[in-house]
Amino acid sequence: MKRLYVILSLFAAVSIALAVRLALLINDDEIAAVSVGKGSYTIRSVSSYSGIYDCNMLPLVNCREKYEAVVIPNSSGAVRIQPYLVDWDSYYSGISGSLPFLCEVTPDAYELGEEAVIFRSLVRTDSKQLAPHIVGYTSDNVGMYGLEKAYDEYLRSNYSVNSATFGVDALGSVLGGVDSTVSCEDTVKSGIVTTIDKNIQQICETAVTDFEIKKGAIIVMDVKSGDIKAVVSCPDFDPVNIAASLNDSNSPFVNRAFSAYSVGSIFKLVTAAAALEQGISPQYSNICTGAVDINGQVFNCHKWGGHGEINMREAMVQSCNPYFIMLSQYLNGEQYVKTASDLGFGKSAELCSGMVSSSGNLQTPKEISVAAERANMSFGQGMLTATPLQICRMTAAIANNGVINTPTIIKGFCDENGEIDYAPIKAGERVLSYETAKTLKGFMLRTVRAETSMSNPDKTSAGGKTSTAQTGNFDENGNEIMNCWFTGYFPSYSPKYAVTVLVEGGKSGNSVSGPVFKQIADNITIYEKAAEQ
Repeated sequence: MKRLYVILSLFAAVSIALAVRLALLINDDEIAAVSVGKGSYTIRSVSSYSGIYDCNMLPLVNCREKYEAVVIPNSSGAVRIQPYLVDWDSYYSGISGSLPFLCEVTPDAYELGEEAVIFRSLVRTDSKQLAPHIVGYTSDNVGMYGLEKAYDEYLRSNYSVNSATFGVDALGSVLGGVDSTVSCEDTVKSGIVTTIDKNIQQICETAVTDFEIKKGAIIVMDVKSGDIKAVVSCPDFDPVNIAASLNDSNSPFVNRAFSAYSVGSIFKLVTAAAALEQGISPQYSNICTGAVDINGQVFNCHKWGGHGEINMREAMVQSCNPYFIMLSQYLNGEQYVKTASDLGFGKSAELCSGMVSSSGNLQTPKEISVAAERANMSFGQGMLTATPLQICRMTAAIANNGVINTPTIIKGFCDENGEIDYAPIKAGERVLSYETAKTLKGFMLRTVRAETSMSNPDKTSAGGKTSTAQTGNFDENGNEIMNCWFTGYFPSYSPKYAVTVLVEGGKSGNSVSGPVFKQIADNITIYEKAAEQ
């Protein structure tokens, strides 16, 4: 008897352990089916987790619904559900057993009324996910990238569950005539509130498609606050088919908006800013003959024969390299580098835990004591690199009258009542005088309105600057691959948004990236006017 008692005790302990383990298991479909007591069986499905929202509380995930039927094998309902099935594989897999199982169906399955138990749940993401490089993706219900990874524990800690409990016999078959208990919890409303504007994000992603941009990035930033309203990096990846992107030679998982590139002529804004801050007049003129010799190294102008006598404003509009090379020779090196640093060059930005932009590379005062390197830096070449985020931040600082803000992607966190706990706001810092910023804005406005400009919007006014940056890389035909940039702000009379466009490859910033900026500025203006009505 004592031996029998020990055996029974061991059997009971193992049974309890198995029951507990089964209750904790959740498969890839986020479904748990557990025995909850003698003679009953419960099937559960997680219907929603904490969300990720845009700045207007529009969902960036959980945007689509799906419907699952609880199918009981060997029942009339198992037959009647067939016309509504979406997932036949799960149906054939489960119908051969005795326990209830879940199977995706169309919304029309509700027509069966009490004959069927239908669960409604939210699909976390799909192939049309907006801002995938920011939102990220999950695998086996674990955040693996982007905000999904950065806030994994928080996002998965709050969830709602659908469940159904059935009476079963000793063999696990559902007992006929025994009422089932169904519970469907409300959708979780808590989550992360980002600074992204869903409509502006869509406008930028549409521009990528319209202009067939294969590699590049777009950033839109609020001039007054530093809030990031849109981030596009292309190519992107499919959050529900990660395997397809893993071996892609175009590196779709790299967030190009936060990666460093050769900058080119956009940096002439910094050279001009340093000169103005050091007391050099915008009327300072120089004669461009088409080339300039710096200690034996010749730097050419893009215009054959040169621009002749030219001042700072016209040199910016015409993007004259020799002018800015000569201008840089008069600058105090330490103050020159400090101006660039104050405008965000050479500094990384941590947008949230695990989401950090590259710092790029800013030359040191010692490095630009070499005249040729200083010449390269003056028009954004040489060792200088920067991210689209840094360029957009600099543009926003100029548009904001010389006050720079910290780039922000998280607005706060909302609870189940929709109340937002806002993240701390960092005050902006003045890095340029009001007069310097005003002068630079004048240069940028004139650049966009130039006769040859392809960036001038139809629905608003804007200021900006182009770049066609050398990369040192060549295609199969021996032609150097250029990074084509445009950065600008709008409206010019009261700047609200800064936009930076980078396209890897192409002929020039004006012809390749300028039209992208124009479309984005026009469409954001149309969107905001419609929202005001």
